[in-house]
Amino acid sequence: MPRRTKIVATLGPATDDPKALDDLIQAGVDVCRINFSHGSADEHKARVETVRNRARAYGRQVGIIADLQGPKIRIGSFINGEISLSEGSMFTLDAEMDVSAGNEQAVGLAYKELPNDVDRGDTLLLDDGAIVLWVDDVEGQRINCRVVVGGKLSDNKGINKQGGGLSAAALTEKDMQDIKTAAEIEADYLALSFPRNAADVNQARELLHKAGGHGGIIAKIERAEALDNIDEIIEACDVIMIARGDLGVEIGDPELPGVQKELVHKARTMNRIVITATQMMQSMIENHAPTRAEVMDVANSVLDGTDAVMLSAETSVGKHPAKVVAAMGKICVGAEKQHAAMVSEHRMDIEFKRVDEAIAMATMYTANHLGVSAIIALTESGSTTLWMSRISSGIPIYAMTSRVETRRKVTLYRGVYPVSFNPDFSDHAIVNKEAVDDLVRRGAVRDGDLVIITKGDLAGKIGGTNAMKVVKVGEMYTPEFCKIDS
Repeated sequence: MPRRTKIVATLGPATDDPKALDDLIQAGVDVCRINFSHGSADEHKARVETVRNRARAYGRQVGIIADLQGPKIRIGSFINGEISLSEGSMFTLDAEMDVSAGNEQAVGLAYKELPNDVDRGDTLLLDDGAIVLWVDDVEGQRINCRVVVGGKLSDNKGINKQGGGLSAAALTEKDMQDIKTAAEIEADYLALSFPRNAADVNQARELLHKAGGHGGIIAKIERAEALDNIDEIIEACDVIMIARGDLGVEIGDPELPGVQKELVHKARTMNRIVITATQMMQSMIENHAPTRAEVMDVANSVLDGTDAVMLSAETSVGKHPAKVVAAMGKICVGAEKQHAAMVSEHRMDIEFKRVDEAIAMATMYTANHLGVSAIIALTESGSTTLWMSRISSGIPIYAMTSRVETRRKVTLYRGVYPVSFNPDFSDHAIVNKEAVDDLVRRGAVRDGDLVIITKGDLAGKIGGTNAMKVVKVGEMYTPEFCKIDS
């Protein structure tokens, strides 16, 4: 049984070597992430072109996520590169100070609006919460703080406000330029950092379309205020990414596991894709094997129903990119064997609004109660397979389409596998036969297996799926079958 949970790997210096990239693809990566926080547009273009070329050489389809940097809510740098803060001491964040002149008493700010966003009594968390500051008072552009949790503080560390409330816009001028690059490389998904509401998501989509891009929008849930507007954000986007680093800092790590489970459930209920991200296999940046805690983290995410699990530094700068993907893949497969990963009551009491959605739901209900070995979706947009993938099941769903953009898009859908399929005939019975033959050649099904086929009467029409057919492999090639089906 193929792995259903998808693996997203971030590209970087560690994957630039051709052999390392080949190993990554052979290890089973489904989607590659381009991080616009690092590198130039030309470097990103070269990486995407190489990934697609190498994936094609292996007969694979690998999706691309272009991840925007978002606002730089960071301190400046220090004259000596690092300082040490002691608990109880005073320390100032100064928006007017030279951003490279930090010292033991104060540091400049890359985010100049911070003094307008905080008041006495607020708690600021630096370096993912490693340093905790309590705001004593705000004098003009100076934020005078008392150190609650001290330690080493180095250049350009991030700033979070406990409970959220920073006013920084989700899209910066740099992001707007990077969106043009994302459109140019035909990114399958554009990831929006720090969205606060649906308006931020809609703006990103509008800018991408204006630049000529057609990828889906990923809303990265990493602000506390995003949780206050979560329904409208999920409705506006195609995918949510649970970015557990900044989100955990803002809401507190003890709240994070429950919020993660709630977000996965809500996204799936609303027919959206969900990615779980941040430090999933962090120890494998250096080590050859994950810790048991990391194994449990990945497995629990799979059992929650996440579509994809994401690797960041583990593959972009880590020592063992392919080994990380392979290890994560084994954990996913192990978790998927559990009964909880195959049971769903999704939309059982909901009235469907579209014919193709009803066909998708009927297909999954039938498949789960009939012992079906595979589902073939002859699809244009991939929507039918998206709805199917919301139902937890151990049955593989093959998205057969001639549209390369659809094949790339479904690389992120749990349990859905892209297949290039472009029949040059219109007879329904012959199309059915060719589709099933393709799976036989792949070793996915064999004689006697039951297969469900979904398709539309009009080939090439998006949203036109209106038929479901159950066939038995090896019995559908008879003249009698062809006569009935045509």
